[in-house]
Amino acid sequence: MKQITILGSTGTIGVNTLDVVQRNPESYQVFALTANKNIERLVEQAAQFSPQFVVIVDASLQSELQLQLDAKNCQSSVLVGAASLVEVAEASQVDMVMAGIVGAAGLLPTLAAAKSGKRVLLANKESLVMSGQLLIDAVESGGGELLPIDSEHNAIFQCLPDNNQSLVKNGVKRILLTASGGPFRTRDLSTFGHISPEEAVAHPNWVMGQKISVDSATMMNKGLEVIEAHWLFGTAEGDVEVLIHPESLIHSMVEYIDGSVLAQLGNPDMRTPIAHAMSWPKRMVSGVSSLDFLAAKAMTFETPDLERFPCLTLSYSALAEGGTAPAILNAANEVAVSAFLQKKLRFTQIPQMIEHCLSSIEINAADELDQILADDQLARQTATQWLSETVE
Repeated sequence: MKQITILGSTGTIGVNTLDVVQRNPESYQVFALTANKNIERLVEQAAQFSPQFVVIVDASLQSELQLQLDAKNCQSSVLVGAASLVEVAEASQVDMVMAGIVGAAGLLPTLAAAKSGKRVLLANKESLVMSGQLLIDAVESGGGELLPIDSEHNAIFQCLPDNNQSLVKNGVKRILLTASGGPFRTRDLSTFGHISPEEAVAHPNWVMGQKISVDSATMMNKGLEVIEAHWLFGTAEGDVEVLIHPESLIHSMVEYIDGSVLAQLGNPDMRTPIAHAMSWPKRMVSGVSSLDFLAAKAMTFETPDLERFPCLTLSYSALAEGGTAPAILNAANEVAVSAFLQKKLRFTQIPQMIEHCLSSIEINAADELDQILADDQLARQTATQWLSETVE
């Protein structure tokens, strides 16, 4: 049986991963579950899957977690703090690690899993956005694997030949990265300043956490995915095109020089890419229902409106700039989204904060982790300062 550590088990990706695990109990055993603060769900998961370890990042919750585990006669050992995430990611017993922690917080345990030769199931796109070359190098030096969980990148992976590292050699012309367009694809631009967090997190197709739902609404999520594709598949910045596909049935496409276009289709359910990456190169049951082509009355496509989605332009610019620019982009966006969700920042000010950080912070080479983390922190400080000076 394969031993799996799930980083961020109480989030959407973690919950879906455990659903896939329980459907394939003969193949997978949970080694460790981790959460930041959600001890209620963590305890429920631990009671059901009996992991060897549970990790709570917030040390103040350790005693309460232990009490609740004891009440359910759960024998899992409790570990505390961010360092414990690294410990359960690189443990020798572990075969694969689901990197499901949202944001920069997932970087260090993801790198640790890669260096330790695990199969890294990458749902934490920020790890590649911040330190793309370092993560790729870690996978190669550790002898492990890096398989994408984002539905779009998993779709691309499925549409490429097995040896997808050389797109030119394999005759790939371009990658078409599909996007739903989020909840504001057709909303009057003049009303964007009044968009509420409640409206932004109400995605029309996917069930996701708050942060990624806001990123989908601004299309920053798609911009981060363009950068992720660059590192996963070795693409140049002009080789990835974003295409709005509101129905979210085609999860992405690959066009070849002979005119062929391969697409991966399926219902919008994260269990499909999760099951694919866990079992690759084989296939296994995911629990996802079959796509009903007769019920899918249309599949439509649009070019992204860059006036409506300036975060997409900022992402392409950060990729072209290189170095620590993507890390700065990501950090500023995390601060902006958090402020928006707390109603301290208007929706239209999210790209303004990010642009300010990109234009005012010196871009450095991204070949040292310390430099990447330093620029990440500088961007957060700069964004916080901008917030205090700009917003009443």
